[in-house]
Formats: sequence, structure tokens, C-alpha cells
Amino acid sequence: MTGEERGPDVGLGDWTPESLDVPGEVRVVVSAPHPVLSRAADEVDPMAKETVQLAADLIATMKVSPGCVGLAAPQVGVGARVFAVDVTGHPKAVTVHGVFVLCNARVVEATRWKPGREGCMSVPDLTGDVKRASRLVVEGDLPGSGEPVRLVTDGFEARALQHEIDHCAGLLFLDRVAGAHAVYQRKVYL
Repeated sequence: MTGEERGPDVGLGDWTPESLDVPGEVRVVVSAPHPVLSRAADEVDPMAKETVQLAADLIATMKVSPGCVGLAAPQVGVGARVFAVDVTGHPKAVTVHGVFVLCNARVVEATRWKPGREGCMSVPDLTGDVKRASRLVVEGDLPGSGEPVRLVTDGFEARALQHEIDHCAGLLFLDRVAGAHAVYQRKVYL
């Protein structure tokens, strides 16, 4: 059965941030050229206590960061393949799965490539044009339960997922731009 036949939200089920059952703490976001941002992160045990706490902390940090639609563990100085995404309410978002955290996520299908402008909390003064898949299938595990997830998404949410998966691979959006001509000073500070 393909991801489209199973629907876009297979695996998230009843998962919510409250499922983590621990309060999240706001962490400091590191900026480039911090070394953790350029190293591939390690896989994690999604059921481990420290992974669950990290997931809660990522959500808490995202919530206090205006304009933030995703945050990966390397951005808070932790070399772990864990990230949070929430594009709810973003004007460019069409498909929205709400707030969720994935562990050990990987892209299993990427199609319909399009350029788009990206920014990053770890590169606060710049934005850049990055070509990303506008249709995406991602697999990973939910923190706390370890349940496998398969998300089918598109547009802005697909871009956010690829951006966070790149962080877990040790890449910044600056590593994906076509060249210096595609990098810009950030005009609006959120």
C-alpha cells in the first residue's frame, strides 16, 4: 500500500505534545558556525527518557520563538536525529499535520522540486533561495511510543521537514543555495 492510499497522517494517530508527559524547557538556540550544526547527528532511541525530554524541549523552544515552524536537536546543541515541526497558521501552509516531533526521520520519496526562500534561527541574519521537493513522503518514529510514522505532505510543510532533516544531517540551508547570488540579508526580524 502506498502512502497516498494510507492517507497523509498515518502513524500520528492520537499523538500530541502532551503524550510526552514531561514539561518542556526552553533551550538556547545555537548559531552558525557552531560545530554541532555541521555534523551528522546520531540516531536515537525514541523511547529513551532523554529523547522524550529533548522532544518536549524542542516544542517548548519553538513555541517561544516567533515565526518558528521547525527546530532540530542540533540547533539546541544536541547531536541527535530529532526535530519538531508545526506549520499551523502559516500563510504558505496548505497541508498541516499540527505540531509533531519525529526521531530518526528519513525522506523516502521526494518529487515536484521548486525553489523557495528559507530562513533559519541558527542563521539569523540571512535568508536564501533553496530548491526543495514540494511533495514529500517521510518516515520516522514518534518520541515516547516509538511508533513508526509515514507522513505524506506537500508545499510549505514539505519544505519545513526537509529543512529539519538537513539539520540532522549536518546541513544548513546555506549548503543548499545555488550560490552567493541566492543569499540575502534578512529584512524582517520576527
